[in-house]
Parts: sequence; C-alpha cells; structure tokens
Amino acid sequence: MVIVKSWQKIFSLLMVVLLCIGCSKVPSTTYNPWAVISLPTEAKLLDIAFTGNPQHGFLVGSKATLLETNDGGNTWQPMNLSLDDDRYRFDSVSFAGKEGWIAGEPSLLLHTTDEGRSWSRIALSEKLPGNPIAIQALAANSAEMATDVGAIYKTTDGGKNWKAQVEAAVGVVRNLERSADGKYVAVSAKGSFYSVWEPGQNAWVPHNRNSSRRVENMGFSQDGQLWLLARGGQVQFSDPAKPEEWLDAENPELSTSWGLLDLAYRTPTEIWVSGGSGNLLLSTDGGKTWEKDRDVEEVAANFYKVIFLNENQGFVIGDRGVLLKYQPDVAKSPEVQPAA
Repeated sequence: MVIVKSWQKIFSLLMVVLLCIGCSKVPSTTYNPWAVISLPTEAKLLDIAFTGNPQHGFLVGSKATLLETNDGGNTWQPMNLSLDDDRYRFDSVSFAGKEGWIAGEPSLLLHTTDEGRSWSRIALSEKLPGNPIAIQALAANSAEMATDVGAIYKTTDGGKNWKAQVEAAVGVVRNLERSADGKYVAVSAKGSFYSVWEPGQNAWVPHNRNSSRRVENMGFSQDGQLWLLARGGQVQFSDPAKPEEWLDAENPELSTSWGLLDLAYRTPTEIWVSGGSGNLLLSTDGGKTWEKDRDVEEVAANFYKVIFLNENQGFVIGDRGVLLKYQPDVAKSPEVQPAA
C-alpha cells in the first residue's frame, strides 16, 4: 500500500508539471509575416535606418559592420570605411533625408550629407562623458547624440559644435531609448533602476524598479506610454491615465528559459516582442493577450531589436548576421501561411 501511494504521489506531481508546461504555451500566430534575409556577415547587428528613399537604407553592427541596401532590405552589400581600426562597434544609425549619422564606440561619430555615398569622421572632445551609443538625425545639420553614461548633446551646425542638453550624466546604462518627441528613458547597467528625461529638464529623474526583477529594457509606445521588460519574461506598461504608475505585470509565456530583449509597436495596438533563442511574440490588442510566431523559432539567433519604420516596413535584428524583414502582403493575407 505504501508503494502504491508513493507512485500515486509521483504520478500526481508529474501531471501537475505537465499541466504547468501546457499553461506556458501561448497560442501560435496564424501566419508568419517575417522573411529571413541572407546577409554577407556574421557580426552582431545593432541598428538600421533608411534615407528619404524607402528603398535605400543602412545596417550597422559590431566589427565596424556597415551594410547598404537599395531594394528595401531584400539584399545588402558591405561598405568598407577608411577607419584606423576595424574593431569599432557601430551602435546607432539615423537619417533625415540625405543626411545621416553613425554613432559608435570607442568614441566614434560619422556623418554623411550625400545619402551615404561618402562618410566623414566628426571630431569629438576627449572630455566627452562616455561613448556615443545613440544618434538621432533631426533635420538638416541638426542631430542629437547620447552616450553610454546618459550625456545628451545637440548640434545645429552639422557637428561642428555641440550643446549639452542635460547638466549631469546618469551613470553607466545598459540601454537607452528616445521617443519621437525627444524624451529619453535609460536603464541602469545592473537593471536596478531607470531614469527618465525630457526636453527642458536640467537633470535625469531616477526611479526605482517596481519589483524584485531586474529591468532588461525600456522604451516608449507611439503615444508616449512607457513599456518595460523585466527578467523572467515579464512585460509591463505604464498607466495611460496615471503616467507615474504602472499597470499589472504580464508574463506572455509563464514558463520560459529565454529572456525578453526588445519591444516595438507596428500600430497603436499591434506589438511585437523579441527574445533569445529565436523567439517572437505578438499582441494585437495592446498587450492584453499574446501569440507566438513559432515559424521563426528555428532561426539560430537571439533577436536583440525590433524596428518598425512605418506600418509596412519593419525588421528584427539578431546576432550572427541574422535579419528578419516584415512582409506586409503576408500580414494582410494570413491564410497564405498557416501556422505549423
């Protein structure tokens, strides 16, 4: 009897485990709108931007990687720049029409005025706090640059002079994001707190994380609402009615060994979240419910960044030279590619 009861307990425990695993499986998307693009590199890719021509764009990454496309991102060709070292890390690229910028480390800033046909190096002060990791082209001769310690500078004369936008740096950050209207959010290196800044403020405003989970990444929705990704696959949004407060945290997949790395809005209600090990999650109702794109799970890469340049042009950037391109025609006709 003792042996029978022991086996009954073991069987019950196994059933609980199986049920829990089943609960962790989010529904599959009914279609896969992402095409895997072949690239002539295995470098870690970090950012993408297009000129005033939606067919002409640039992709940047580690090891001074600079790739160019002239067909909307279907094919890419490498560009070699005359730099003193090929180990530069190109973190950020941005264009306003034909004028573009590349920010990188250690302490690198490149500028073009002819749509990327030629690039010149902008001299940076040795007293610059940190390394440039983010650049935003604003208009002709105008751009905003941020460093890995939260220093923010603006130029209106093509990079000859820069004016500090904030009096003090925030400290070493793990990531930093800018909203369309010029606000910033920065996550501390250890993910223990985050800071926000908006134009007109003299200093960053620090905030403690709202749970015991380490903050992995943060950013802005299209309407300026904050989103947060925390350790353990947790997603959280700020309260639209009370911007200083947060809505309840959600776990799109309850049991997971991979982390969430980035989030992007395609529309005000359609959200894509990327993660490690080829994982992509989709919400079509602003984050209330989630589906999983299992057709891309076999892609051997961590998906570090999701970027939508507009509703019909988007990319997922990964390591080892992996790039996914959004296909709007497939998205409009999901019956073309049913889920596996």
